[in-house]
Amino acid sequence: MLIAASIFSACQKVAVDVTSEITPDVYPQTDAQFASAEGPVYIALRNDFAVSYWFLQSCSTDEAVLPTFGPNWLDGNKYVELHRHTWTKDNAWVASTWTYLTNIIGTANQTISIIRTSAPASASKNTGLAALKTMRALAFFMMMDSYGNVPLDTLYGVTTLKTNAPRTEVFNFVESELKAAIPYLKTTVTSSTYGLPTKYLAYSILAKMYLNGSVYTGTDRSNDCIAACDQIISSGLYSLEPMATYLQQFYPTNGPGQKEFIFAIPFDPATSNGTMFYARYDLNRNLGIRYLYSGSTPGSYTDPVMNLSSGNGLKNSQPSGPRMTTAEYYAYFDDANDIRNKQWLTGAQYWQDGTPIMVSTTNLGYNQFYTGGSPSAAYTYLLVIAPLTSTSVRSGTTSNFDLGNDEIGWNIGIRNIKFLPDYTNAISRNQNNDVPLFRYSDIILTKAEAILRGGTATLGATALTLVNQIKAVRTTSPALTSITLNGIYSERCKEFAWETWHRNDMIRFGQFENTYGIGKTNTDTYRRIFPIPSNATAINAKLVQNPGY
Repeated sequence: MLIAASIFSACQKVAVDVTSEITPDVYPQTDAQFASAEGPVYIALRNDFAVSYWFLQSCSTDEAVLPTFGPNWLDGNKYVELHRHTWTKDNAWVASTWTYLTNIIGTANQTISIIRTSAPASASKNTGLAALKTMRALAFFMMMDSYGNVPLDTLYGVTTLKTNAPRTEVFNFVESELKAAIPYLKTTVTSSTYGLPTKYLAYSILAKMYLNGSVYTGTDRSNDCIAACDQIISSGLYSLEPMATYLQQFYPTNGPGQKEFIFAIPFDPATSNGTMFYARYDLNRNLGIRYLYSGSTPGSYTDPVMNLSSGNGLKNSQPSGPRMTTAEYYAYFDDANDIRNKQWLTGAQYWQDGTPIMVSTTNLGYNQFYTGGSPSAAYTYLLVIAPLTSTSVRSGTTSNFDLGNDEIGWNIGIRNIKFLPDYTNAISRNQNNDVPLFRYSDIILTKAEAILRGGTATLGATALTLVNQIKAVRTTSPALTSITLNGIYSERCKEFAWETWHRNDMIRFGQFENTYGIGKTNTDTYRRIFPIPSNATAINAKLVQNPGY
């Protein structure tokens, strides 16, 4: 059995020598060769993280919603089901995320098996196996978090089907795997380890698991969470970005120099193995030229009128633009002095020189319910992005999830551009922005929360001083004088928008059953985990469906 051994297959900013294949007769011996042999696992992680996994985690919360616009984006109801908590075992995102995560695990199992049985004993082999087991543990953690009770398939080549392991058993397995791997994982944090598992990734996964210990196992693990955080904090290898560079760490030019990134998934628009195109979903349809989306350019125009100006080198690659946040989530951005407000597009939109962006259409194109006598007459308007509220759906649209297939409808919804549209790529919609999975700010807020949940403060830090560390580099407003769990939740909403952690947070803080958005009223608590998808039970009859489904 051959394993492709190119690491990150054309992936950006990671300089690792590539070998062609690994078989029991051609095995790695050096650190670089082991890193290359591990490549398929990192490719598998990158493969569907920014699409299926993102949608399942974020659009099942008040953080993000993708409504319909007339007949557009209905897509088998997979978006409305996530938003309103009415998904079933046949939901497309539930199925594709299961496939994505089990593929990571299967790829890791295969690579571990060949390296374990073929490569000679060495320190490099120990490090390579520890790295692979850490990546597999990460995938099992993500499965446990999303689906609860999942099969513990850890051996390559075994054809015997397994039933689900209880969530606590999966938790214990991941914990033991990470603890066993830590002594062999690298502690260097340089470009050579960027996008690869280090000791600090393992501690980050443990900290996240322990913080959610009561959710996963019914046992509080706050002190263990604090101890894991302290391993990262005490290393001195990470620090918080100041206000001036907070947003830049998510730009398409980001990479190994980001001081907050403990573990990031590198993306490159040149590769087809893992597509990151957030701007396709998040950028308003009339802002392609403003943000140079997918080769868009004003040409020789200064401040062109959208849909009217043409020629002279102008190119308008229109983004799809259906994804937005809810009023309930945006309400957490309540500090006018906070740099994190700038990740949102709301209100009137302007060109770089401050000139308002004007859009040309027709009376009927602007408002599909126009009843005047000149439906085809030209109509030019100032682009204003209106917030999505419970009353945004107009009477007469096709459903109570339809914002309308006109300019009014498409301009509803505050948009997130934290991962700035890739102005460096003029060829495709794929983006060069690397996506952090664990950042140092998460460790700081995780420790603060664990202290508030009953853990013992350490290293001279309290929950308040930890949160104020974040505040000091995010806002010019005065430091907080007190902090509560609600305050931690609010801070996490501000800090980690669009980073796939909000579902995890909502469940832990008891917010997942809230009413929000456009028609989300379901309060079923069994939906804190997703169903085992039909595509999984079809090939493994031993899988037991999660309660409620």
